[in-house]
Amino acid sequence: MTRLLCRSFTILLCICMCSSSPLTGQEHTAEQIFFNAKIFTGDPQNPYAEAVAIRGDRIAAVGSRAEVEESVSANAERIDLHGKSLFPGFIDSHSHSIDGGLNLISADASDKVDTLDELPPFVAEAKSGGRGMRGDILEVLGMPLEFWSHTDRLNAEFSTGAYATQSVLLRGMDGHTAWANRALLQRAGITADFLKTLSPDQRSYYGYDNNDMQPNGFLVDAGLEKIEPLLPKRTPAELLAAGRAALEYNYSLGITAWLDPLAADYVLQAYKLLADHGELNSEVVAFPQVFAKDPAAELAGIQKTRDEYKSVAHLHVTGVKVFADGVVEFPSQTAHLTKPYKNTGRNGDLLFDPQKFAELCVMADKQGLIVHVHAIGDGAVKAALDGIAAARKANGNSGLPHTLTHEQFVRPEDFPRFRALGVVSALQLFWADASNDTVEIIKPYLDPGIYKWQYPARSILDNGGIISGASDWPVSTANVFKAIYQAETREGPEGVLDPSQDMPREAMLYAYTRNSARAMNMNSLGSIAPGKRADLVLLDHDVLTVSPEEMRETKVLWTMVAGKVVYRPK
Repeated sequence: MTRLLCRSFTILLCICMCSSSPLTGQEHTAEQIFFNAKIFTGDPQNPYAEAVAIRGDRIAAVGSRAEVEESVSANAERIDLHGKSLFPGFIDSHSHSIDGGLNLISADASDKVDTLDELPPFVAEAKSGGRGMRGDILEVLGMPLEFWSHTDRLNAEFSTGAYATQSVLLRGMDGHTAWANRALLQRAGITADFLKTLSPDQRSYYGYDNNDMQPNGFLVDAGLEKIEPLLPKRTPAELLAAGRAALEYNYSLGITAWLDPLAADYVLQAYKLLADHGELNSEVVAFPQVFAKDPAAELAGIQKTRDEYKSVAHLHVTGVKVFADGVVEFPSQTAHLTKPYKNTGRNGDLLFDPQKFAELCVMADKQGLIVHVHAIGDGAVKAALDGIAAARKANGNSGLPHTLTHEQFVRPEDFPRFRALGVVSALQLFWADASNDTVEIIKPYLDPGIYKWQYPARSILDNGGIISGASDWPVSTANVFKAIYQAETREGPEGVLDPSQDMPREAMLYAYTRNSARAMNMNSLGSIAPGKRADLVLLDHDVLTVSPEEMRETKVLWTMVAGKVVYRPK
């Protein structure tokens, strides 16, 4: 995946336009008209237009050139876009943007390390250059999941020699898995004696030798709980740098607003630091995590957090994040399925008690909080929908866009429930390809009736569900057009992943505009319509008509947030 990073907002590329242009700097006149463009409004009632006028930070008019001209003064700046495509700013409805920014300033192996042979020099450079050091722990991010099937090789490389006493933590690209070398395991107290004290369910979060129960370094979800406290907290300077890197990355892709769905304290602090420096102008919705163990107490804590950050401009704490399960890939297999994994006979853990989760949903809905649920397995999806159904039954339709995200596997009988319950489906369809991650390390272990329905986007859409665009960045690229390409073709190195689930391109464009605004519950965003924020993105060609391959290579020419250009490519 290509990460497009703008290191400066300096304007280095000129586009020929009549009159002066907002693309010559941050300042602009009070009124501007954009014309001679292919304009997609994101409004299904009036999806296309000839011209757009903005006044300050808002859309003033949209429609034909004549209609738009009537809405502005004679002194308005008129800007010819020379046939390029103008869109509402894209919205990512599931982006860990601060974590993504931290990846950008840390040792991230994504797109740099594909094979085990490439790993040792990358780790050595991460150590010698200091980029991978968290205190005295060497941390490298973005590992391919296939590496976890080779823990013997990892130990041979990183638990001996120069690493015999150096703590090493390799994190998986999925955000759920990791591998720790022997020095770090010993330091954390993850030993054979420790593993023997655990129940089989608890022990399933650790990799170990079946003969003597010696840990092999693999960790998933709860298995990381003894490791995390050993890492030093991020400093304010690191958080601000990460926030700035995240802004640059999102803007380079035309993303002007996003939902950050795992807003721990350091995440909220990073956004506040950006706001304090006058740099947070995008609308950001942030959802702290709750566990549905003590709903009343947990939601009281959320309300306290909301109060603490209520004065931070453009930051909105308006919901909660809940994990229903983990991940499905071997050897993790923590996603909750309706039928057991073939190799273990276990279904994977449901991470909440269904009754407590229903109680949480009812209470959150009454308090005006969106419930955003990580659900990978078909069993987790069903349980999450059941909890939201309890809220709808108890409270009626509050109109809140409760959301399920990921939904790698869904039972067919649950497809209509998304529409019936008004549940948004925030899908990461960049992952919907035929590759090692969707075939070799999944298919042999799942019941065929479950495996058949992998990333069933079209089935949810055809049953009336709302699909919003989501990346899970930094788990994968946030590039909208690479994701739309995968959603449309489902092609990968091993063929096509169930072509019956391909998504129409226009549906995906709505997913990343209007529908993602819906997931954020922000009516001021997501379409080009009078009164809405002037969040716009100019693209280099007509993405509605070109081939999937051409569409995938679409370039952003400029990104505008609240009427100001915040990005131009170098």
